Amino acid sequence: MGEVKLTSVGSLQKGRYCVIDGAACSVTDMKVSRPGKHGHAKVNLTAVGLLDNKKRNIVMPGHDMIEVPVIGKRNAQVLSIHQDVANVMDSENYDTFDLKIPADLQGQLSEGSTIVYWIILDDKVMKQIKTDGD
Repeated sequence: MGEVKLTSVGSLQKGRYCVIDGAACSVTDMKVSRPGKHGHAKVNLTAVGLLDNKKRNIVMPGHDMIEVPVIGKRNAQVLSIHQDVANVMDSENYDTFDLKIPADLQGQLSEGSTIVYWIILDDKVMKQIKTDGD
């Protein structure tokens, strides 16, 4: 599994990332219940998967720790394009690998262009096309 760090569930906020059931997710909603007579405040966390857009929900004590994915943002050059897959080369370590082209970038990508990709846990995801001004 990729790089993660631990943080308390109670410190998460909407828009932050966490790992639920082994999937990197973005927090969409958080409800904190009052602590009971003998208990702790419970956090009801709703999040959507970054890669599969699947909704996930967990309930846990607010002081419990949860994994937060460390997302690496890297640049790569497009070597070739075959349908909805681009073969790219990392700009730093020169690794070559295939990346699926997201629907919103299809048709805009060309060979030789530079893209930004994220490393999330064990997955690599194309996020944007870099222009000269970036």
